[in-house]
Amino acid sequence: MKVLTRASAEFLIIDDDPAITKFLVTYLKQKGHTCEFLTEGFRTAQWLEHNQTDVVVVDLNMPKVDGISLISYIREMSQKLPIIVFTGVGYDEERMHAALRAGANGYVSKNLPIEQLYCVLSRVLATCQMRARREALTNPTRPVLAGAAA
Repeated sequence: MKVLTRASAEFLIIDDDPAITKFLVTYLKQKGHTCEFLTEGFRTAQWLEHNQTDVVVVDLNMPKVDGISLISYIREMSQKLPIIVFTGVGYDEERMHAALRAGANGYVSKNLPIEQLYCVLSRVLATCQMRARREALTNPTRPVLAGAAA
């Protein structure tokens, strides 16, 4: 996993509301990020098989695909890919805990002003970045020796 920076993160937004998706994608692109989006959660597996992203933003309430199930599926595909829940339902403690147990790294309410929403996204990204750095330092890749001395 490449280290994330706020200036260059590649987002995948998965939300069934095209107006919200378009608004968020436009805003993130204005902030210098690359964004792709899906308005149908069931297309996520195919998209992830053929594309790469730095972070996935998932709506919990979508038709055809439950957001928590989608988070679990994404987590099975990648243990380290940051997943942020993006929900308009307000704070439902049980659903948020279920999303975190499924593998989400954090959550953001759609009801926040866009600047606050961006701050929360940035904070979650920074936390994931720090965690990846710590893991890289504690589990450095060891070079494999081609041969042994005679």
